[in-house]
Amino acid sequence: MPLEGSPPVSPLVRSAGERLLTGWGRTAPSSATVVAPADVAGVRAAITAAGPRGVLARGLGRSYGDAAQDAGGVVLDLSALSAVSVDPVHAQATVGAGVSLDHLLRVLLPLGFFVPVTPGTRYVTVGGAVAADVHGKNHHVDGTFGAQVRSLELVTSDGAVRTVGPAPDADPELFWATVGGMGLTGVITSVTLGLLPVESSRMLVDTDRAGDLDALMTLMVEGDAGYRYSVAWIDCTARGASLGRGVLTRGDHAPLSALPAPAAADPLAYDASPRLGAPPFVPGGLLNTWSVRAFNEAWFRKAPAVRRDEVQAIPAFFHPLDGVRDWNRVYGPGGFLQYQFVVPDGAESVVRTAVERFSGSRAPSFLAVLKRFGPANPAPLSFPRPGWTLALDVPARAPGLGDLLDDLDRLVLDAGGRHYLAKDSRMTPETFAAGYPRLAEWRTVRDRVDPGRVFTSDLDRRLGL
Repeated sequence: MPLEGSPPVSPLVRSAGERLLTGWGRTAPSSATVVAPADVAGVRAAITAAGPRGVLARGLGRSYGDAAQDAGGVVLDLSALSAVSVDPVHAQATVGAGVSLDHLLRVLLPLGFFVPVTPGTRYVTVGGAVAADVHGKNHHVDGTFGAQVRSLELVTSDGAVRTVGPAPDADPELFWATVGGMGLTGVITSVTLGLLPVESSRMLVDTDRAGDLDALMTLMVEGDAGYRYSVAWIDCTARGASLGRGVLTRGDHAPLSALPAPAAADPLAYDASPRLGAPPFVPGGLLNTWSVRAFNEAWFRKAPAVRRDEVQAIPAFFHPLDGVRDWNRVYGPGGFLQYQFVVPDGAESVVRTAVERFSGSRAPSFLAVLKRFGPANPAPLSFPRPGWTLALDVPARAPGLGDLLDDLDRLVLDAGGRHYLAKDSRMTPETFAAGYPRLAEWRTVRDRVDPGRVFTSDLDRRLGL
């Protein structure tokens, strides 16, 4: 039965009820009525019936902050939009917005295809990947997820279903405002995207261990052009001569000729089942400076100094944390945040300063990731731009964290950088506007298709989008 105050459940809706929602960081919870439309007609009905607190689509809740929450409003669960149609001749697929990358990979790999861009988790929906314009380890070669989209269906605030795309006759302004637009231009219901043909479900990986940050960044600049995928883990507890030491892994999809005999017998076999699970409750304080330092030391020593042409499974290379269910719980009841920024080439000192300040703080980060970005796409709110991006996971209640991040915000903005909306839980409207100089351009398009601000979110209200 619906909860008191919930809208009646119509034939177009599978369920409706009040729920407390958070992002993956488990901070800033808010309550909304979650509605699960049965089909596109149900999506249209939910939008046209939206009340004063508006409506928002939500995927699998992997935005770290409040991007997929709408306090007092209606949040749409699009899991019923789950159709997948693959066109192998044109190397493309048309996919319901509620389909996860996890499911899509299980469909595509046996057919000899891979998603052209995947973030660090496969537990995101296709609609969410477009709305956040996610990036992966191959941005320097292939760009963002949105850049792979050939067209999408979007339900706007008037209930109309529009097909938009990057082509001149497909309302490219609305398309690019939707890519990276955090769900605020309408509800994506399906996506047609290009696919990457592969010969196997394995990766051919090179590993290098670098003794300090300068050596690590030099390796990346000098060698990344030779690899489709590249990512570096940084030890943010190391200091002195070892500051910023890390492990760099780079690779590409393994050809059949590189597979050992057992794998070559079934080259497209794919198993991505989680192996472990985090306990339902982890006490606060488990992740502290000492435990993180011990973990980082072991992780750095475990990596080979140099290793070439190692065959790895796709989950191990792209989604190692997905092997642990609910890994976000290891941060305890206080939750955590991820601080991710990008700065242009020539601003490497900002990356060094961030690593220095985290290594000298009481805000332990056991997961710090450095990547290179290539050219930006035309989306006004897309995060990547050419240069360096550093992402750090930190317990939300770490002492002194607020002042540390405020100081880093200023350095990032002064260098011409910005912060990632899909990871943010603490930015101010001023910081956001300074980092996204095309905000006014995006607002013009949003106002054209949603003049009544039907689509909104907690992040939207917090940042004054």
